[in-house]
Formats: sequence, structure tokens, C-alpha cells
Amino acid sequence: MLKDFTEVVEAGSRDQKLLAAIDWERLPKHVAIIMDGNGRWAAQRGQPRIAGHRAGVEAVRAAVDTGARLGLGALTLYAFSTENWKRPRYEVDALMRMLRKYLRLELDEINRQNIRFQTIGRIQKLSSSVRDEIARASDRTASNTGMVLSVALNYGGRAEIVDACRGAVRKLEASGRSIDELNEEEIDRELYTNNLPELDLLVRTSGELRISNFLLWQIAYAEIYVTETFWPDFRRVELLEAIVDYQRRNRRFGGLKLVVNAK
Repeated sequence: MLKDFTEVVEAGSRDQKLLAAIDWERLPKHVAIIMDGNGRWAAQRGQPRIAGHRAGVEAVRAAVDTGARLGLGALTLYAFSTENWKRPRYEVDALMRMLRKYLRLELDEINRQNIRFQTIGRIQKLSSSVRDEIARASDRTASNTGMVLSVALNYGGRAEIVDACRGAVRKLEASGRSIDELNEEEIDRELYTNNLPELDLLVRTSGELRISNFLLWQIAYAEIYVTETFWPDFRRVELLEAIVDYQRRNRRFGGLKLVVNAK
């Protein structure tokens, strides 16, 4: 896989050293990122919050490109939560415009890299213009077989669990089974992420030590990595650092046997 970076990584750079440290046999299958710090990044520069969101688009490009080159099975980005509707209307509208623009401008590259695009969350509550752009990107990349890029929109971890439980209970009722027969596997099959690998690594930018209602079910045994870097400054090197750190960890999955990530 190292050859996939030769055209974008300079010899002797921090990126190259991190790539050399990666164990390609033990990459995380699914990485999720809480993209935080846009507002503070902008405030430090005396700019409005929306400037931070615009600057964050380049970080999205870097994360997606790096994930695809690494050969990750899935990359999930937390873009807009169910709580974000409380923000000023102009900011919400600007975020939705940026999402539509990103999909229009990046779709060719996403397709070229064999990435399959999808969204998770209560998408039906978004505007028709946003849903149309999402549908276009999802349809065009549906047959791609590489990394699955999931963008969480109008997403909340608690809402997802509620939706999954409702779906599982409906299926129980339809089959004439008792609610007492409901189990974790049946709920898991109803999650927005049911088509993705188990979450291995959750990355949060900006140094905040919160989960922010993101993938609450999925993080049960995921490793968590926090970087002080604000999202607009997040680049390839930060994602590689997170993966190298992940591979140094001992994963126990609640048991005593160590699953060693270190070389």
C-alpha cells in the first residue's frame, strides 16, 4: 500500500516516516472522526465561524484521500448533528450549501478512487435540494467497491438507537415473536451503520474529551484518539499519527486475552 502514497508524500517528511511505521496487516477497518474546532479556529483569526467551516473542507479532502489510499474499509465523518439545528439559521444554511458544493466538486474524484458514498442519520428531515445531491452521489458511487465514505447528517447517537429499536420491534411483531426475544444482534442489524465494519478507531479533533452523541452503540470497544489540532488544520499526518497510536494499543474487548496492536 505504501506505493499509493509515492505521488503525494515527500521523501524524508513526517508523513513518510509515519507510513513506514504502519503495520499494513493491522489497519483499522473502520475509522470515524468528530470534526471539531472550526469555530475556535476562525475566532483565533478574527474571522466568522463560517470561515472555519469553509477551511474545514480541505481537511475533509485530506482525510478522505488518505483513507482511500490506506485502503480503509470505512471512514465516517460527523458533519451535522441533530443538535446543530439550534445554531443560527445563516450558519445552518451555509453548512448545507457547502455540503452540496462539496459533493458536486468532489464526486468525480470520489468515484475515481472507487469510494462508495452514503449518509447516515435522519436524512428525510433535510431540505429536498440537499437530499437530491445526496441521492445523486450515492447512486453514482453505488457500485464502487473501495472505502465506504459515510457522512453523518442530522445524526444523533441516541436517535439512531431509538430508530434501530423501533425497526427491530416492528420485525418482532411482524413475525409474531415476543419483545422478550429482542437481542443485541437484531438491534445492530437496524443501525444506520449495519453495512459497515465494526468501528475500530474514533478520532476527535480540537482536544475536547467528549463523544458528543456520536456512534454511541458502535464505540463500545472502539479505541479513542484525541488530537489538539483544530479540524481546519487536520491533514494526512494527523490521521497517520492516529493510526500509528491505534496500532500501539492492546485491545481486550472486555476479556483478559490481549489483542496486541503494537509491533
